Amino acid sequence: MNTRYQKLFQPFTVGKLTIKNRIAMAPLGMVAMADPCGGFSENARDYYIERAKGGTGLIITGITNVDYNEISTLLMPCAAYMPLMFAKSTAPMNEIIHAFGAKIFLQLTGGFGRVAIPHLMKKAIAPSDQENRWDPSIHQKAMTVDDITKLIASFVTCALVAKESKFDGVEIHAVHEGYLLDQFAISLYNKRTDEYGGDLYGRLKITTDIVKGIKAACGEDFPVSLRYSLKSFVKGIRHGALPGEEFKELGKDTDEGVEAAKILADAGYDFLNIDAGTYDAWYWNHPPMYFEKGMYREFGKILKQNVKVPIILAGRMDNPEMACEALGTCCDIIAYGRPLLADPFLPEKIRTGNLEDIRPCLSCQQGCLDRLAHGLPLSCAVNPSCGREKSLGITRSHEKKNVLIIGGGLAGMETARVSALRGHKVTLLEKSDKLGGNIIPGSVPDFKKDDRALLKWYALQLKKLPVDIRLNCSADKEMIEKSDADVVVFAMGSTPVKLDFGGKNHVYTAIELLNNVEKAGKNIVVVGGGLIGCETALWLCQQQKKVTIVEVQPEILGGGKDICFANYDMLKDLLVFNKIDVLRSSSIKSVTDDSVMVATPQGETKIKTDTLMLAVGYHSQRDLFDSMSDSKKIVYNIGDSLKVRNIMNTIWDAYFLAREL
Repeated sequence: MNTRYQKLFQPFTVGKLTIKNRIAMAPLGMVAMADPCGGFSENARDYYIERAKGGTGLIITGITNVDYNEISTLLMPCAAYMPLMFAKSTAPMNEIIHAFGAKIFLQLTGGFGRVAIPHLMKKAIAPSDQENRWDPSIHQKAMTVDDITKLIASFVTCALVAKESKFDGVEIHAVHEGYLLDQFAISLYNKRTDEYGGDLYGRLKITTDIVKGIKAACGEDFPVSLRYSLKSFVKGIRHGALPGEEFKELGKDTDEGVEAAKILADAGYDFLNIDAGTYDAWYWNHPPMYFEKGMYREFGKILKQNVKVPIILAGRMDNPEMACEALGTCCDIIAYGRPLLADPFLPEKIRTGNLEDIRPCLSCQQGCLDRLAHGLPLSCAVNPSCGREKSLGITRSHEKKNVLIIGGGLAGMETARVSALRGHKVTLLEKSDKLGGNIIPGSVPDFKKDDRALLKWYALQLKKLPVDIRLNCSADKEMIEKSDADVVVFAMGSTPVKLDFGGKNHVYTAIELLNNVEKAGKNIVVVGGGLIGCETALWLCQQQKKVTIVEVQPEILGGGKDICFANYDMLKDLLVFNKIDVLRSSSIKSVTDDSVMVATPQGETKIKTDTLMLAVGYHSQRDLFDSMSDSKKIVYNIGDSLKVRNIMNTIWDAYFLAREL
């Protein structure tokens, strides 16, 4: 073992449960991971087994429903639907997980209430009658006392099924993130006047009754964890507060959060698995890359000082030094969620000191959270086999081929990596002096440091593999035709779209400023309010620039249609917080050396500027590929040179292509 991080690998005992190390897998949604009987699908079983193989000490599954009326069992597993079939699908999985020395808890959810996603959940009910978080025209009806009693009984039933299915414990979901039990706990959402409302004890009664019922049925030694948000960060319905922002807390503040934690621990919960936020401040529960690493540590420290039960802590804790420092002061167990999607062997790589081999999570949430919101099973932007480890794993090719790859961006590197792992002879040509393509400038902002880590990871993996990398090497049709390649993969990327403003020399693309910020003046107008425009605008503002965004569409960031909502919502709020002016439904009319004239819905306005930055899209580089239409070689076009999209699509396309070559 690498003794530097040995603190992470000390056993931890609670009651009669001993966990082999201090690393847990944080719970992540199990949408579309159920079989027809409400059990775990084969992909789900393989997914959890892979994390046990990778060294995780405690696996906490994603949410499984206790009430099969609210959410279709085809969408999410449910232990109460067909208990024997549930056990049949999960007990063998747990036996394998135990063989690797890991423990596993089944997370049980009472449902969504006011945060039910309208197109996925039609029968959600809430503590009080109130409008849906996503669609105000929809109202969730208030639960009756009979509804509550049945829900508590369902939790107990599912816990019994979990115990019989060889789970080592359960986690209750949750007084967390604004889900149903959290709605009961918070007075902003709970307007009840009966025993399940009123003061804090009343609002927590459903959650305390659940743990008491489980302990009575399953025994005091059967561990019960609670997913718990200490603070809500809600400044209004559908309005969250950013880190460092001064605001009046309308949800659960820290003092009430501490008091609630004491009540819950006294009721019998064995662990508190903590974070912060609600669906009205959703980015707190699902932190994008714009958050600092380890943002929940302050909350863990507060709880460590106030409750005696062990604390499980997640929140971008992928730096093992930070994790070791947090143990004992902020928590007892470190939980990794998205990092274990990106690399299921993260614990073993930390233990053995192979940190450079850890494939980094980008906190982009494209492959995980965004897919769940669309009713799709989770995966990972940088790890396409996540959630389908066996069905989409890499296997050796029966026929060795000569694979020539043109372009050393993400698509080219992933194609080379997977092709080499499959046993092909791979040659990679890159016209510049380094690999990475447009991700090199795209990773310049400090909040994109994980993108830089991904480039380093690719460089290391390709160095370890028999890939012939030729830098400063351009390709043409004649050279390709003369090569011994059996397959040619074009991954030539894309170039920024440029607009003609009369040859003004203070007009730059986002890539040009990211590569050399010294070119930027003090007053910058960004043309284009897509993801690149908004992120670069935020970065420029952090460089003490005065920035205005001009977007021709009514909404910036495409209205959030193509990115995870948590990332969209936080970036949008950060632009406001940093006083970046955003002119929507607007366009540039004219440009002078020191100003631009902008047409807005309110009329034309003149903006002082010494730099105009273009972020209006990219052109695919496909000319060379198109010239090969008459070639007798097998040719493919992937990545941005096929269609300009995001990092996930680029990596996935390359992976899927290469594993079939």
